[in-house]
Amino acid sequence: MTEQQVVTASGVIEAPADVIFELIADPARQPEWDGNDNLTSANPGQRVGAVGEKFLMTLTSGKTRENHVVEFAEGQLIAWKPSPIGKPQPGHLWRWELKALDANRTEVVHTYDWTQLDDPDRLERARNTTSEKLEASILRLKKVAEAV
Repeated sequence: MTEQQVVTASGVIEAPADVIFELIADPARQPEWDGNDNLTSANPGQRVGAVGEKFLMTLTSGKTRENHVVEFAEGQLIAWKPSPIGKPQPGHLWRWELKALDANRTEVVHTYDWTQLDDPDRLERARNTTSEKLEASILRLKKVAEAV
């Protein structure tokens, strides 16, 4: 059996793409809708705006991760690779893609890609990141975005 190293989930949210994107691009908002129950907090003022930026996120384990933005298109796409602060990126990537279906409906695609993951200590957690967990993030994001 071949191991699935790119996991994806998608859904439609009844909210404008720019509203949804603000929730994703602002790390301080991410713990509100994290379906992996892995995030606890991020300092305000880290809103992502370009490839090459970094933001810090505190995990439920108490560790802080430095997230390197590797893909960005305002209102449409954001992806980052996490790493321990000041350490090389171990090679996994989180991506969010938004496509406005109309003024108030947005298709959201969430991807976890660990094809380049080279840290054996992270493999089990990567394997346990399922499409259901990604879908949980979309459903929580939906609830927050539709309440805005």
